Amino acid sequence: MSEPHVTLDPRGLDPVQQKLRGPLEEQLTSALQAATGRVRADYAGEPVEQVCQRLLDETRAGLHPDIAAGFNPDMDEFCRVAVAIVRGDEG
Repeated sequence: MSEPHVTLDPRGLDPVQQKLRGPLEEQLTSALQAATGRVRADYAGEPVEQVCQRLLDETRAGLHPDIAAGFNPDMDEFCRVAVAIVRGDEG
């Protein structure tokens, strides 16, 4: 598994949001990668759905509360990362 990365959809962003897109993607990606490492290290046979939810919870915990509150990722992508953890795929 390659390291997960967050990419924000640029559609509908105003100019200020567009300027902040790169740094925000970096912060979200960093939080997701850290969460992936923690979840992978602590994985003990839980089902994919539980791993997926834990990835989301751990990622949000690594973000500023205002950013975490607005973070609504593509859950299919989060679950793809969870499947890789369950299968034991390494990053």
